Amino acid sequence: MNGALTFIAFLPGLCALTLLFEKNPKVIRWLTLFVTSFELAICLLLYWLCWHGIFSGRTLFKIDHPWIARFGIHYALMMDGISLPLVTLTALLFALSVLVSWRQINERVSLFHIMLLFLETGIMGVFLSADLFLFYLFWEIMLIPMFFLIGVFGHGRRVYSAVKFFVFTITGSLFMLLSIIGVYIIHGRETGVYDFMLQDLAHTSASPMLSGILFLGFLMGFAVKVPLFPLHTWLPDAHTDAPTAGSVILAGLLLKTGAYGLIRVAFPLFPQAAAAFLPLIFTISVIGIFYAAWIAFAQKDMKRLIAYSSVSHLAYVILGIAVWNDVSLAGSVLQMVNHGITTGALFIMIGMMDERMHTRDISAYGGLWNRAPVMSAFFLFFILSSLGLPGLNNFAGEFLILTGVFRAHPWLCAAGFAGMVTTLIYLLSLAQKILFGPAKEYHGFNDLSGRELAVLIPLAALVVFIGIYPSAVLKLLDAPIRNMVNTATISSVGGVLP
Repeated sequence: MNGALTFIAFLPGLCALTLLFEKNPKVIRWLTLFVTSFELAICLLLYWLCWHGIFSGRTLFKIDHPWIARFGIHYALMMDGISLPLVTLTALLFALSVLVSWRQINERVSLFHIMLLFLETGIMGVFLSADLFLFYLFWEIMLIPMFFLIGVFGHGRRVYSAVKFFVFTITGSLFMLLSIIGVYIIHGRETGVYDFMLQDLAHTSASPMLSGILFLGFLMGFAVKVPLFPLHTWLPDAHTDAPTAGSVILAGLLLKTGAYGLIRVAFPLFPQAAAAFLPLIFTISVIGIFYAAWIAFAQKDMKRLIAYSSVSHLAYVILGIAVWNDVSLAGSVLQMVNHGITTGALFIMIGMMDERMHTRDISAYGGLWNRAPVMSAFFLFFILSSLGLPGLNNFAGEFLILTGVFRAHPWLCAAGFAGMVTTLIYLLSLAQKILFGPAKEYHGFNDLSGRELAVLIPLAALVVFIGIYPSAVLKLLDAPIRNMVNTATISSVGGVLP
């Protein structure tokens, strides 16, 4: 079964190469849908097997072969209870992105689906890499396809947004690359063995100043991708001008790679340095929660509003990671999955509205409940999920994060809870204006089609299922998170975190 990791990581990229020789748009769409659906089926099978304990332990699957032996580079992939839910989410959102783009993308169809499949390989590789060099390679692979998805298939100021996305992310990546080289050299000089394996680099010791510099390089790389305030300014533009599939993948998956990098790489490699930066991380997380919520309330474009909402929601995830106890970490990973489902669904629905009305301006909508009741019900449902209604998925993640934060820093928990109130205000305001405001004139505005229902129903089902039974994810997280907390003890200003 270990070979399944290679299959999951490289199947989309290999299939993308076959599309270079296909010109029929219909064949391209169906082939891409088949590949992404097959990938999803494999991930669901692995999830089912692991959840039922057929494969268990801190590491569920692992493959490790020397690749470039002279420099200690390994072809090493690993899947545990943290990466498995994120890999499954990746497969799901890419399959749905193909369906969402079925009618929206009518030009350069082959290029669009090639970029989509290469992007899936990049994201899968990030979530599966156990070698830091391989991790960085997949990290950079993600950059190019998303650049083209925004710059070629977007709208509005798509070239500006694509270049801004590229400049921000490549700059953060260069900081991370310097830190990777630094920890590689330090580890080699200390042990005499030069390699990039994460499990080996975790035992590297360096002076406090040098550890702080290396940790800061990783923090910069991952904070840009999350993105954390004040490095978030590329995100609203990228979301606004990206095609619907691009926004779904950007919000649902690419942002999660930054948070995942903090969990998997930055904090375990440099726990003492991370402790020194905790006041900074706490501060920018709390500022991000309130600042992004405040800016979201002032937006007139639905996509831009949800983009700022993502900045605010991901700040909670980073807060839970920084506290670094078993409860807050479990909540952060669960919330990464929840945010991908809910925010992905909202971007999909905004794309459906834009496809009908050719505008995302909030003022152009009103009284939609009477015109398209099924679409309105789904939209309200995902809004309620996003604001953390008890019984739906986001509530479980946010509750665990705030509970874990309260154990270490009650004042941070109070700030986070206050931020949830601001989220309630701007999301309910959006729902009121779109669904229940004064009725507008809608010409040719149809309710959801069968294809659109096929996209939204699985996401809605997951919202309810995880909300009622969060153990579907938490059970897998228990062993790897406890191992991480026990291995990397991080002291904060308020004492040692549990």
